[in-house]
Amino acid sequence: MMVHQTNQLLHLQYDYPDYYLFVFFATLCSYNFHWYLTPDMPQETMRIGWTTRNRNLHLALFIIGMIGSGWYFFHFIQHWFWLMGAVVLTFLYSAPKLQFFPFQHLSKIAIGKTIFLAFVWMYVTAFLPLAITGRQWELPSILFCVSRFFLVYALCIMFDYRDRLYDKAQGIRSMITHFSEKGVDRIFAVSLAIFAVSTIWFSLLISAGKIGCIMLLIPGAISAIIYPYAKKNFNDYLYYFVIDGLMMLSPLLTLLLPSH
Repeated sequence: MMVHQTNQLLHLQYDYPDYYLFVFFATLCSYNFHWYLTPDMPQETMRIGWTTRNRNLHLALFIIGMIGSGWYFFHFIQHWFWLMGAVVLTFLYSAPKLQFFPFQHLSKIAIGKTIFLAFVWMYVTAFLPLAITGRQWELPSILFCVSRFFLVYALCIMFDYRDRLYDKAQGIRSMITHFSEKGVDRIFAVSLAIFAVSTIWFSLLISAGKIGCIMLLIPGAISAIIYPYAKKNFNDYLYYFVIDGLMMLSPLLTLLLPSH
């Protein structure tokens, strides 16, 4: 859905059905690789408990995702340089969980893991479609990528705040474990402010209109509203259905926009 929104708003033309499948399998691969590496914890949550009991399922989905993404990778082999950027960044996010040299030392220095994850989402769903089309970079494209990154980063902050004690127990550093609660609040506020400014500016440049602009801003507004609640309530349904779902909300809303 996020890739489709990029294509819709920036009017991109390329082999997007195959790219949708590449993103699907790559996401299946990367997420199951990440959760397969999750170690057992004495005080596990329902989510982590399910993950540790279903490692074989994660392994199977990881293999399926790797085969599928590898197949569609070769459909876009002429863009291998840009595609490899996504592979490297995705691996850097999960690499600290590998318990052997040299990856085990990444947990001590990978303070930007949240930035890695948000950047990968922006890179795969916004930057890569633009790179594949070979379109010349203009201000609307840049603003769209900035808007996408800071929305996802704000959402990732909530996930990292929820996981901060778990990450500390595993020796995994991030900006969220490094800063105080007030510091985290400031980072979240600045992220949403940059998201709002870049989104409004982008909307003006593409003549999206007031309704179109509001549709793009809604996920950020909801994030700001639920942020205090999410800091105190770590329910898996809240995080994986509501907060995760905010990434897909704007693309769903923009389907209602008339095509230009």
